[in-house]
Amino acid sequence: MINKLVFATVYVLNQASAYYFYVNKLGFKVHTNAPIGKDNRWLTVTPPDQPEIEISLLLVTEGEMFTKESVKAVTELIRKGTFGHGGFECNDIYATYEELKSKGVEFAQAPKEEFYGVAAVFKDDSGNWFSLTQKAKQS
Repeated sequence: MINKLVFATVYVLNQASAYYFYVNKLGFKVHTNAPIGKDNRWLTVTPPDQPEIEISLLLVTEGEMFTKESVKAVTELIRKGTFGHGGFECNDIYATYEELKSKGVEFAQAPKEEFYGVAAVFKDDSGNWFSLTQKAKQS
């Protein structure tokens, strides 16, 4: 029986740039940074309050996972912002939104009231989209 999710993958176009974005802009912690293959790394980060789940920042490159054709297709989808998506949660969305904006994070949607709380939408340096959410207070 499966017990838990231990990592999820975000495909990136440049691992050095992704490292900088996730660590210096989003404030994540590096969990693993080890070479795999000749031009790739097993690079994982964790949100500061959730060290038990790793986000693998995996380079889209030709090799075991991708053919030359699939690298081109996936790269194009990522750049268009139509491939990756995820969601992050915070305690104070307005303060977090302002902090991330001041660090150069590009937002497609400012914080907006939704039925589940308040949400904003940003993209990483590769073009992957993420929602940033503050859950509604339970009554």
